[in-house]
Amino acid sequence: MSDLVFVSPFFIVANLKDSVSFYVDKLGFGVQFMGPEKGPYFAMVGRGPVSLMLKGGGGPVPNHTRYDWARWDAYISVADPDALYGEYRAAGVVFSQPLRDDTDNLRGFEVVDADGYVLFFGRPNV
Repeated sequence: MSDLVFVSPFFIVANLKDSVSFYVDKLGFGVQFMGPEKGPYFAMVGRGPVSLMLKGGGGPVPNHTRYDWARWDAYISVADPDALYGEYRAAGVVFSQPLRDDTDNLRGFEVVDADGYVLFFGRPNV
């Protein structure tokens, strides 16, 4: 049986440049790919083994806009959510939920990107 290596959520975004800028400037991601060269409409951004695919020119539909109970569009596992929270706070990131222990026994925080997608950064609280 083959091991799975990673997964990349695919987000439809209103403005590719604004979305890429948020992930790079605020969350410390790097641009792994952007294309096509003339008039880019697709990008992959990543940090370590985490990557996201972004496709511009469409209407974003974050989960919470369809279902009240679906808060997150991506769960990003983090070894030390406290340290990452400090890094992001120093970078001026605005949090939709601050660092906390939630009722699902997870420690982490939430960030909303430029298109309204909600990202949870955290880990099980053990």
